[in-house]
Amino acid sequence: MPSPRILIKDHSAEANLFARRTFIGLLVVIVMIAMVLTNLYYLQISRFEDYQTRADGNRIKVLPVAPNRGLIYDRNGILLAENRPVFSLQVIPEEIDDLELTINELSTLLDIDAEDVSDFYRDLKGTRRFKPVNLINRLTPKEAALFSAQQHKYPGISVEARLARFYPYGSALTHVIGYVAKINKKDLQKLSEAGFEANYAATYDIGKRGIEKYHEEKLHGKVGFQEVEVNNQGRIIRILDFNPPAPGQDIVLNIDMTLQLEAEKAFAGKKGSVVAIDPRDGGVLALYSSPSYDPNLFVHGISSKNYKKLLTTDRPLFNRATQGQYPPASTVKPLLALTGLEEKVITPEYQIHDFGKYQLKNVERIWRDHNPWGHGWVDVTKAIEVSCDIYFYDLAYKLGIDRISENMNEFGFGDYTGIDLHEEADGIMPSRGIVKALFNRPWYIGDTINIGIGQSYWTATPVQLTQSIANLVNKGRRIIPQIIRGNMQKDNVVLQAVKERRPIAIKDEHNWDIVLDAMYGTVNRKGSARTAFRGTNYTSAGKTGTAQLVSIAQDEKYDASKLSKKNHDNAMYVGYAPYDKPQITITVVLENAGHGGAEAAPIARKIMDNFFKDQTFPEHKVIEYLGQEPEEIELTKAELKPVVEPPDAEN
Repeated sequence: MPSPRILIKDHSAEANLFARRTFIGLLVVIVMIAMVLTNLYYLQISRFEDYQTRADGNRIKVLPVAPNRGLIYDRNGILLAENRPVFSLQVIPEEIDDLELTINELSTLLDIDAEDVSDFYRDLKGTRRFKPVNLINRLTPKEAALFSAQQHKYPGISVEARLARFYPYGSALTHVIGYVAKINKKDLQKLSEAGFEANYAATYDIGKRGIEKYHEEKLHGKVGFQEVEVNNQGRIIRILDFNPPAPGQDIVLNIDMTLQLEAEKAFAGKKGSVVAIDPRDGGVLALYSSPSYDPNLFVHGISSKNYKKLLTTDRPLFNRATQGQYPPASTVKPLLALTGLEEKVITPEYQIHDFGKYQLKNVERIWRDHNPWGHGWVDVTKAIEVSCDIYFYDLAYKLGIDRISENMNEFGFGDYTGIDLHEEADGIMPSRGIVKALFNRPWYIGDTINIGIGQSYWTATPVQLTQSIANLVNKGRRIIPQIIRGNMQKDNVVLQAVKERRPIAIKDEHNWDIVLDAMYGTVNRKGSARTAFRGTNYTSAGKTGTAQLVSIAQDEKYDASKLSKKNHDNAMYVGYAPYDKPQITITVVLENAGHGGAEAAPIARKIMDNFFKDQTFPEHKVIEYLGQEPEEIELTKAELKPVVEPPDAEN
């Protein structure tokens, strides 16, 4: 058997094959290195600026910084709304091993309300775990000290300080200043629609009522920002740049705090309101609604328990001074008298004989006077002084509703006053068309007669009544009530312009004097307010009113003892002083209190006594007016109509 052939290797061929493979491999490596270098050049040189910006965007964050809210002062420099440091208990969930156990322990230690715990877990949802969440919005000093002593046991939990609104006079100014509260979803939506959302990026509170809401843009300020460096987990490492926020403007109100406190004292335990205005410039000197409530309850979020306490039949949340709509009763008799004189329906000498009742021919209905035996022969001056109903029944009948409605519209009835509060009602100045539209019934002559004593469908707010009296004592000059007086600039006050409407033009200027003299007689001769103002060191004038709330049959006599308290008459008074050069006009409304001369006028006197006895002057020098001449404006009812929403229980 032949032996197998031994193959001899071709070394030359193998060497060539290896060389080719080595060359191809080297070529691939070179190409790949070239690609890497090219891409590296593209990233590091060609696109350096672009990627540097992106890197900085991941490393540097711009955070908003909330501005300090502007302070609020009264006309004498008394601080009415301030910012005070408060301490809150903050939790960083990421740093806590057992969050639920820790919260339970803290609840026991600090006696945390179950509602606060529920709010905490609600706020926790949707919040990144390394960001702090408030467990308690406002710690008491005792709670802060108690936790500080145990803080070493609770990593991830700390006491943090911030500025929060505080109202030192509490319920005395609630319906003037209002309050701020936590921004909610509805607020955010409105801010977004108005284009202001960015300016509230770091803000916790927003004005919800009163001046705080009406002048929110002035008081809030402008947001600032800080550039910070963060790590890959989003934690701040250091601050790179800081642009401070612009604080809100400090504002000064026309309110005189001494008058406001006098009003609060006078209305203790009573329901009603008082409005006092300076007729020279429309400045609101006092505005108080009773009962009231402490606005500080809303600043940190009112509890359901406390909110329910405010939902009583006494309605403390309701601003009676600007939203309360009452029959004006006899307080409008001077204005009706002026209308009668202007329309030449009566003259200063015209008289009727008051037997205590009024009846039209061929009409069974009898209208009675508050004085059952009448007032005898009565002219326009005496009719105002003694508040003779019979005279004004007859006057209203002769004038007719059309002329009455047209003239009373000129004095502001049935319209918004333009006061710088969103919480305002417009009342009802009846006319044939309005009664048909609102009540779907025709106008009857009996309605006109009742209008003569400020009853029927006629309703007015206390601020409307005060404005109408200011228009009267100004002899047609129509000022717009304003709560804000001006802005603070260092230690000076920059006053805003006085706002006015087109003046009331009348045919005979002497008619103003006739009516004003009769109001003088109401207080200083034998009028219905003579007792209340006896012995003052100033001369005042005014008109009482007693508004009937329920109908009384013709053969019956009004007897308060037979009626429930809510159906008792409202006591009212409008007035001004001094008589020759008025500095204050005032309206007092006491619900279910009885007669205006006996109940409302004495309160008006207390406030006026305070005004003239303890009258103070601004501590701040007035450096300029924002307008040297009064600003005359014409606003439609639609433009004046305020937007009012009910308080949010969670705020």
